[in-house]
Amino acid sequence: MNMGDDLGDEWWKQGSNSDASEAEEKKQPAEKTSSKPEKRKRTTEKPVKAKKKKTNEQNKRLIPQKKEAEEEQSAKPKRKRRKKKKTITEVLATSEPKPGCPADLQDLVKQYFSDKRSVIELEELKLQNSCFLSSNDLTHTLSSYLKQICPKWAKIQKQHTEKSSVVILIVCSSALRVIELIKQMTTFKGEAKVVKLFAKHIKMEEQVKLLQKGIAHIGVGTPGRICALIENEGLKLQALRYLVLDWNWRDQKLRRMVDIPEIKLDFMKLLETGILTACKEDKVKIGLF
Repeated sequence: MNMGDDLGDEWWKQGSNSDASEAEEKKQPAEKTSSKPEKRKRTTEKPVKAKKKKTNEQNKRLIPQKKEAEEEQSAKPKRKRRKKKKTITEVLATSEPKPGCPADLQDLVKQYFSDKRSVIELEELKLQNSCFLSSNDLTHTLSSYLKQICPKWAKIQKQHTEKSSVVILIVCSSALRVIELIKQMTTFKGEAKVVKLFAKHIKMEEQVKLLQKGIAHIGVGTPGRICALIENEGLKLQALRYLVLDWNWRDQKLRRMVDIPEIKLDFMKLLETGILTACKEDKVKIGLF
């Protein structure tokens, strides 16, 4: 008998079934793998390395550019720094103050009125050297200076009889300076009456009454109040013979009277009230103390 006959038809079935099952088993994993694609792993290290490489390459390119820029800047001429202008205080602190002279006041008047007056008017305001007394050379006290410019004071004092007017008018920058100057002239004034002419704590009406009441020989005050009294006819210039300016004195900031804008303005107004005219007519002399 043939072996095929003994096994019968079942052998072929089993063989065919096993072959089919093997084929199906091979197909199943293939289908599973094909249906679900594998997930890609995230790679974080690679792009970082790429960035580093890029930055290194960029730095290598920028280095020569920086060098070129630095060379260009070094080749350019450096701008000079502007020096700060020194203040009046700084200049005077490093230099010895010089005594005032007639030219100082003459220049001041010319500069102040140059853009306010015509050429003809400027000539009328011009102060001649004959209008001035000898100036203080920084060796005098106020008493010694007044004795020098007014040696016949005792006689002039007795002859003065006009009210609302003074013979000597001393102009300074502040009320405190007025009081200080009055103390300094004790050896000069004798029996003469001295009047304080400043605005601090004293009303102008009180000063007008005081000038009208009795005879005053010397007036010491600030430009603003003196100018206001003259304009209101509380102080008259009929008997005035000496105008003394506290020219050389300096405050804590080393400023003179004419260096302070407000006082300078009042002082120039004071000169316009009739003093410049009296100086040109040789009635009043100016002294720089």
